[in-house]
Amino acid sequence: QALTLRGFCLPSPLTAWQKLKQLNQFPDFNNYLIFVLTRLKSEDEPTRSLSGLILKNNVKAHYQSFPPPVADFIKQECLNNIGDASSLIRATIGILITTIASKGELQMWPELLPQLCNLLNSEDYNTCEGAFGALQKICEDSSELLDSDALNRPLNIMIPKFLQFFKHCSPKIRSHAIACVNQFIMDRAQALMDNIDTFIEHLFALAVDDDPEVRKNVCRALVMLLEVRIDRLIPHMHSIIQYMLQRTQDHDENVALEACEFWLTLAEQPICKEVLASHLVQLIPILVNGMKYSEIDIILLKGDVEEDEAVPDSEQDIKPRFHKSRTVTLPHEAERPDGSEDAEDDDDDDALSDWNLRKCSAAALDVLANVFREELLPHLLPLLKGLLFHPEWVVKESGILVLGAIAEGCMQGMVPYLPELIPHLIQCLSDKKALVRSIACWTLSRYAHWVVSQPPDMHLKPLMTELLKRILDGNKRVQEAACSAFATLEEEACTELVPYLSYILDTLVFAFGKYQHKNLLILYDAIGTLADSVGHHLNQPEYIQKLMPPLIQKWNELKDEDKDLFPLLECLSSVATALQSGFLPYCEPVYQRCVTLVQKTLAQAMMYTQHPEQYEAPDKDFMIVALDLLSGLAEGLGGHVEQLVARSNIMTLLFQCMQDSMPEVRQSSFALLGDLTKACFIHVKPCIGTTLLTPAGPPFISVCNNATWAIGEICMQMGECPASGNRPLPISRLTSPSAIPAITIGRLGYVCPQEVAPMLQQFIRPWCTSLRNIRDNEEKDSAFRGICMMIGVNPGGVVQDFIFFCDAVASWVSPKDDLRDMFYKILHGFKDQVGEDNWQQFSEQFPPLLKERLAAFYGV
Repeated sequence: QALTLRGFCLPSPLTAWQKLKQLNQFPDFNNYLIFVLTRLKSEDEPTRSLSGLILKNNVKAHYQSFPPPVADFIKQECLNNIGDASSLIRATIGILITTIASKGELQMWPELLPQLCNLLNSEDYNTCEGAFGALQKICEDSSELLDSDALNRPLNIMIPKFLQFFKHCSPKIRSHAIACVNQFIMDRAQALMDNIDTFIEHLFALAVDDDPEVRKNVCRALVMLLEVRIDRLIPHMHSIIQYMLQRTQDHDENVALEACEFWLTLAEQPICKEVLASHLVQLIPILVNGMKYSEIDIILLKGDVEEDEAVPDSEQDIKPRFHKSRTVTLPHEAERPDGSEDAEDDDDDDALSDWNLRKCSAAALDVLANVFREELLPHLLPLLKGLLFHPEWVVKESGILVLGAIAEGCMQGMVPYLPELIPHLIQCLSDKKALVRSIACWTLSRYAHWVVSQPPDMHLKPLMTELLKRILDGNKRVQEAACSAFATLEEEACTELVPYLSYILDTLVFAFGKYQHKNLLILYDAIGTLADSVGHHLNQPEYIQKLMPPLIQKWNELKDEDKDLFPLLECLSSVATALQSGFLPYCEPVYQRCVTLVQKTLAQAMMYTQHPEQYEAPDKDFMIVALDLLSGLAEGLGGHVEQLVARSNIMTLLFQCMQDSMPEVRQSSFALLGDLTKACFIHVKPCIGTTLLTPAGPPFISVCNNATWAIGEICMQMGECPASGNRPLPISRLTSPSAIPAITIGRLGYVCPQEVAPMLQQFIRPWCTSLRNIRDNEEKDSAFRGICMMIGVNPGGVVQDFIFFCDAVASWVSPKDDLRDMFYKILHGFKDQVGEDNWQQFSEQFPPLLKERLAAFYGV
């Protein structure tokens, strides 16, 4: 058998799998596998371990069909040999035990936990270590079950037992013991809570352990306790912080990383400012020091390779992309992004996808900057100057990262220094080291909002010019960072970029011929964001001629099942919306392919539903991006899309999509329905039924939002309420404080005030609160006309919340004359109804600004 097992390494994976399948038909095969693992000591360890891992896979796949004698033999052999002399074999047996346990066998193997706990008392090190290794794996895989009545709460015995081993002479055993207990902190297992003070006492005793694995587990325990039992740590917080300051500088990077997590967790606690303020003077230099690339980082990132643009990407370099479904939004007063996306990405070394000390230190500095704001700067600024102008590139690079990490939290305090710092950072975009150039791109993007707020010639133009050069850099990492940074700049600058469009497009189009696979996907995003930002200004023959040929060439090159279609479709959706009629020459093949993608995916989904054993489930993202591009076409082309819709079966497909089990598909379907309603209602009208008011599946806010918006658009086109017969209107579903349901309620009231007005009192307050934040636009106009008509039908419905209505009216900057008259009549009607004295008393509640606006615009 051992010779056969050796043979498994030689054939192709498929042949090996077929051999295993044949062998698994023999009940005794698994007996042979356990025999090789536990008893065939003449074989080398890797072969024995391989036998155990094959058995583990068989347990996972077929354990329920093992004959009872075989299952019993395997379990007994595991327990008898958990103390094997080889650490590899002990670990393999531990994996096998926990795999059997996770197949529901903890209940069916009552002797397992008592025997393993008993083996911990063995004087033989191998037996004790093997048993602990198995217990640690069981604790990791079955923590909830161990704390349940189903097993009669074995933790009541296990936790005190584990705590005894915190003082064991072997570091490996001490480490196992802490790791076992750590599994139960986050779930607040009762047995641990009953022993919490002993646990913390034992942790403190191990704080200066010589073994790095023990120190790592101590740090991990303290970080979790900070989250779930901070009450027990507060009396010792000063000492814990001092300890964590030391451990964050531990010579073992794994320990330092675990300790660094402490600052991230502490920043989320209400007591952070109070307990940490006096320690910032020590902590900030430690975090800053941790933000330097280590030597291993530089090797992994190929930091010495300056030019690699001609090297093709390997497929594992390209992260899977997930499309975000189209969500209908309305323009709010404050369109400033909150920076939350930036905060998730605290530096740009994507190739180091593993969490490391540099990333953790940067993230900790970012969250602490958000807690302490400007109070952090006195500790940072003296360090920053030395870092940013340091002759060693690694130190200089870390300084630029520091500057980016504090951008969100310390922006106000940094403003006086930015006129000097931004030109220096722009200069760093030309540094001879690629890693310095790439981090400079990221940090500058964090200050893009400030750059755009200054006169354009001062910083925007130089920054844009240098970023465009970096987009064409010879280094792929720099290209990626520059493209991402430029997309952020586009979002901030919007139409400020219009004068430079020709130059921008020349650069982005040139990059098409230069980029390898991964960066091409990011380039699509930069082009789509540009289209979103400058809108109809892109609709110029010169710009269309530059931009569309390379996009359409890529479109034609990609097959229907290629996932690179996702970012390209997203990009084309933005471009189509921006170009409007300028997209007409390209719209027919794009439209047809989108319809085909939807149709294909629906057909595959149906085949999979009917014959899951024969067909694979389709990737519905293809359908979602196609629906979103169709929305972009409808929004951009307006009435021009009518002929395309007439010649296709999109309305039939759309109806199917609205019933799909996947919420993202339904979300995009309702967005498209609303866009088609605006663009070519003639094709939507015959399909209108009651299904619009009842989106399939459980209520997802984004789906309801888009469906609600579509109803509002249909109301405006029909001029009557789409509810049929005596069916009640679903007003209760629409009374969320979000703007889109509020717009739709107003529109329903506009087309059928008699039906909606009786419910005015139910929704008037959240309605007003929601729409006061929306800019003046057509949708807001139609909603307010509706509310005015409903007040006309049911004036009593607004009386209790009339102050909210006054506030919402005052949010208008320049309503159309007839709408202003409607407001005037309602306000004066109310004033006349209650009398001058009562009105004076009522208006005393108004904030000064509201009082001023109503007096100036409406004379009340």
